[in-house]
Amino acid sequence: MKGSSSELSLLTSILLTLCALSCGMSGGTPEASVSASSHPLVAQYSVVEFGPANVWVEFGTDTNYGRRTAAVTTSGVSMLNSPQIWVAGMKASTTYHMRAHVDFADGGAPWVDQDRIFTTGALPSSLKPPGITVTRPTPNLSPAPGVELFSLLEPPQTNMLQTLATDLRGNIIWYYPPGGAFPIKPMQNGHFILNISSGLREIDLVGNTIRNISLDQVNQSLRMKGYPFSITIFSHDVLVLPNGHWIGLASTSKDFTDLPGYPGTTSVVGDALVDIDLDGNVVWAWSAFDYLDVNRHLQGLPDWTHGNALVYTPDGNLLLSMRHQSWILKIDYANGVGLGDILWRLGDGGDFALLGGDPTEWFYGQHDPTILSTQGSQTTLAIWDDGNLRLDSGGVACGSTPTAPPCYSRATIFQIEESTRIASLLWQDLPGFYCFWGGSIGTLSNGDVEFDVTTTTGGAASQIMEVTHTDSPQTVWQLNLAGENAYRGYRIPSLYPGVTWQ
Repeated sequence: MKGSSSELSLLTSILLTLCALSCGMSGGTPEASVSASSHPLVAQYSVVEFGPANVWVEFGTDTNYGRRTAAVTTSGVSMLNSPQIWVAGMKASTTYHMRAHVDFADGGAPWVDQDRIFTTGALPSSLKPPGITVTRPTPNLSPAPGVELFSLLEPPQTNMLQTLATDLRGNIIWYYPPGGAFPIKPMQNGHFILNISSGLREIDLVGNTIRNISLDQVNQSLRMKGYPFSITIFSHDVLVLPNGHWIGLASTSKDFTDLPGYPGTTSVVGDALVDIDLDGNVVWAWSAFDYLDVNRHLQGLPDWTHGNALVYTPDGNLLLSMRHQSWILKIDYANGVGLGDILWRLGDGGDFALLGGDPTEWFYGQHDPTILSTQGSQTTLAIWDDGNLRLDSGGVACGSTPTAPPCYSRATIFQIEESTRIASLLWQDLPGFYCFWGGSIGTLSNGDVEFDVTTTTGGAASQIMEVTHTDSPQTVWQLNLAGENAYRGYRIPSLYPGVTWQ
């Protein structure tokens, strides 16, 4: 009997499956192999086994391994559905040891593969890495575990890597080559979501596009739903919601005539939010033009609001950081059924009184508010305070005149009480720089605070710092970046959900 190779493969699969079923679902011995993927720093580990199981791989530069992937759950009913595990988190041009583990769901004895060798490829010569140096200014203190994930901005015509991850020694262990993400974020399914201006994109560890939502697709949906605006770019941030929807922060524009100080027609740029369902349809949308006064423009027009971060709150609403308003807004989203009203404005001139009343303690031109905790109506927020046009007690903006106070930037933690509308500054660290744009901040598993000083010299250089969360912060770990600016740089436990790398 003759047949095509695909027919024979299918027949073999059926026979092996029947054999495995007759022996008990975990009765067969798994088969495994390792090969290169299309990404030079990612290996493809294939495992053929018959039985519902969790399959994972441990890897390292020696047989102590030390790192592992997340587990892939498989039904194990056919070799045609054998799991492919992407092994990522390795340095370029380096030999690694790795072996797979199969933990059977029926309680059968776990299976461990033999040690296998894999050598990663070199970084592409067409893409230049930035200069990276790491120091430990306080050697007796240990940094929190994990890796650093970066969204970088390169100077024109430099062709440098922009979306990448490093280990805590500064070695590049993963990258995404096509252009820059603004930003990139890990997803709970093991993929990453990227804002790439012209669209929102979900990718796997190899860089394969899993899902892509384009500007044209969103604008078509906005028109079909009767929204009176379109978006020009996706801008600065994107959220993945618990229901799988994506919310993109975007820019929209509207023409105004003879605004005070702006004679003639001014095409004002404001923020928009679009909630996109799993089919790519807009199900909820919001425009700043419907809720804010276009004549409040702290940093001038046409760039009116300049939203730069979006946060999903535990009560199902949204926080939107508006750099050019020096406000963080809470928006009535209510898990997609909210009216879009602004519930409050946090910042100077907003709806909260600052405990102590010193206006210099407010944040100005801020980035990346991060919710650290919520308890009832009380919320604790980490905020990177760039300090643009910071007001002193006399209302004079920093840097506005030769005699005005100099501007400075800070890492801050604020506590807000929504019921009384009182805000208080709980903690701050002043690294000694004025970072006039960008930045990110968050707390780490060991209680330290990490923040990104996007620009330290006014040129293409950035600094990521992990400091103790104490009254007199000590620098635990520091990464200096040369040749590019880090729009965001922050610690994640590993490249895999639910896995922490030491």
